[in-house]
Amino acid sequence: MIKCAQGVLYLSVLVTFAACNAPPVPLDDILIEKTSVPEQCVRAVKVGDFVRYHYIGTFPDGNKFDSSYDRGSTYNVFVGKKQLIEGMDKALVGMCVNERRLVKIPPQLAYGKQGYGDIIPPDSILHFDVLLLDVWNPEDGVQTNTYHTPSVCSRKVEVSDYIRYHYNGTLLDGTLFDSSHTRMRTYDTYVGIGWLIAGMDQGLLGMCVGERRIITMPPSLGYGENGDGSDIPGQASLVFDVVLLDLHNPRDGITVTNQVAPESCTRKSVSGDFVRYHYNGSLLDGTFFDSSYSRNRTYDTYVGRGYVIAGMDEGLIGVCIGERRTITIPPHLGYGEEGTGTKIPGSAVLVFDVHIIDFHNPSDNTEITATFKPEECDKQTKKGDFVKYHYNASLMDGTSIDSTYNYGKTYNIVLGANQVVPGMEDGLMDMCVGERRHLVIPPHLGYGERGVTGEVPGSAVLVFDIELVDMEEGLPEGYMFIWNDEVSPDLFSEMDKNTDKEVEPSEFTDYIMQQVTEGKGRLAPGFDPYRIIDNMFSNQDRNGDGKITEAEFKLKADEAAAHDEL
Repeated sequence: MIKCAQGVLYLSVLVTFAACNAPPVPLDDILIEKTSVPEQCVRAVKVGDFVRYHYIGTFPDGNKFDSSYDRGSTYNVFVGKKQLIEGMDKALVGMCVNERRLVKIPPQLAYGKQGYGDIIPPDSILHFDVLLLDVWNPEDGVQTNTYHTPSVCSRKVEVSDYIRYHYNGTLLDGTLFDSSHTRMRTYDTYVGIGWLIAGMDQGLLGMCVGERRIITMPPSLGYGENGDGSDIPGQASLVFDVVLLDLHNPRDGITVTNQVAPESCTRKSVSGDFVRYHYNGSLLDGTFFDSSYSRNRTYDTYVGRGYVIAGMDEGLIGVCIGERRTITIPPHLGYGEEGTGTKIPGSAVLVFDVHIIDFHNPSDNTEITATFKPEECDKQTKKGDFVKYHYNASLMDGTSIDSTYNYGKTYNIVLGANQVVPGMEDGLMDMCVGERRHLVIPPHLGYGERGVTGEVPGSAVLVFDIELVDMEEGLPEGYMFIWNDEVSPDLFSEMDKNTDKEVEPSEFTDYIMQQVTEGKGRLAPGFDPYRIIDNMFSNQDRNGDGKITEAEFKLKADEAAAHDEL
């Protein structure tokens, strides 16, 4: 073999000449000039391969006698099987896809002395401008080339799995014929059960979510001899650049992973509980779609009652307060084939990273635990008692709400007067001075669904650590004032200081306050004494004229209906 000008090859030349400018010699074999060579050549044509190529056939004077371009279709043929003129059979061997060659073929390797009808005269040298577009072999199967592997692969595609993936589909020469990206929608399908062309059914097996691979298939595993009738020609090799986004099986249930539970877990959620939790929601490929953190508010719901998607209903059963877990939910337990229409595509697997803040049941009562009890306890608190206590208040996750210690003074209330939430009323009953208690108050006995703006979230379970500092015994139920001594038989006269047979408000107030000061009577503790006395006066002033007459004046024992006075 002798090389002359760059890119020009003489094959089996029998005549040797000394220089490139020697006189022309007879063309005994084909002459090949490579006019365009691709940067990469994954595969070169061998005898027995099937090729698809375009060509322009001309005579040495430049006159065209044939062209595949004019017919609008490639020339498709096996190489080395005598389906071509001998010169072309030889010229195609070693070509790469997207390589372009100028081929000169002597008549003895073309149509010889007979020519070809009226098209090619006898003894014609033929020139072909050839562009190779495709090459495959009947022995070929699917070829896969993974060029990105995710760091974690907990599961691989198996037969009968349902997957969501993006792809670019090209012919072997790089011509794009289809892309899911241009439609901005994944291709969603079952694998290995005949919903796809055979090559894709095979090529997708074993993929991990997040993996990217090139799947190359011969036409026998693609669209065969006829193509798809539009963008894919017959006998075309296909190349798919695939990224797997999602994977599940119709038999899948939810999976719970990355479980981190607190050391102490006295209670786990059951169906019917009301749960407050934070979450980050993403698709299986990591695409974020929602977060309670971004709204700065927990998601609050009953579990096991159908208020949330079935997979979340199941995944929130058996959790501890403070627990973190990842819940992976297949689409048939999530948003199904339709998705949500915006952020969650149809048939998407959902991944929720969940943090349980608290939960309760509507049947819960205040949970009371005594943490310290004094040795001596003569009196226990009851309804009507005036109590003074310290507290530290927090949510179940430990978030501090308030503390009396910050103010340096106790919180003072009358038990049974609706001055605190019902759960605190429960927790302060039957308590000794000096006793300490740990209270867990469900929201229906606390601040309810609304909470306290800026302090207590809606539907929050409350935790109080309380210490009873002091108590003053209250009055019997229904009384705001009682006598410690016998009641004077001249009570009205004693009140009527100016002896005008009428008791004015100032006389009434001065008299009651004198009895309290001298220890002869008691007002209900914890209330404004003057408001109590005003109320007592109003009840005695039957006609509302601002004065009490002797006819109007009665003791409580003389009343047909009870009043909170005397």
